Amino acid sequence: MNVDAVPTADHGQPVSGGHTDVSSETLLEGILASLEDSKAEDIVRIDLRGKSAIGDYMVVCSGRSSRQVSAIAERLTEQLKADFSRSARVEGKETGDWVLIDTGDVIVHVFRPEVREFYQLEKMWLPAGGSAGTATARA
Repeated sequence: MNVDAVPTADHGQPVSGGHTDVSSETLLEGILASLEDSKAEDIVRIDLRGKSAIGDYMVVCSGRSSRQVSAIAERLTEQLKADFSRSARVEGKETGDWVLIDTGDVIVHVFRPEVREFYQLEKMWLPAGGSAGTATARA
């Protein structure tokens, strides 16, 4: 991501009070890239625009273990700060079964596979017989 595009004050800090004015699509692409780099699996992107006020997009993915789930979430939150000067609300990182990362525009759920299968969160947001945009699928 190009951090130079962020308007800054003389001391190098973002002007907009800690949040840059990036589109939800740009934020989503940065999130997907971070998840790919972290080797997240079964990444699914769900477009929430016009369906919910909670955000524009939801991303659901898996990590192979509690340790990887926590590491994926940690790397993503660090990348959000570095690339977009954006802090995210994070819940569940301590246990590593299901971590929620809420950026405001994009909500990310990182699951252990067993927990993801149990909750089947994606199915709640998809129309009957529909499918989400799959960013990547790894075996």
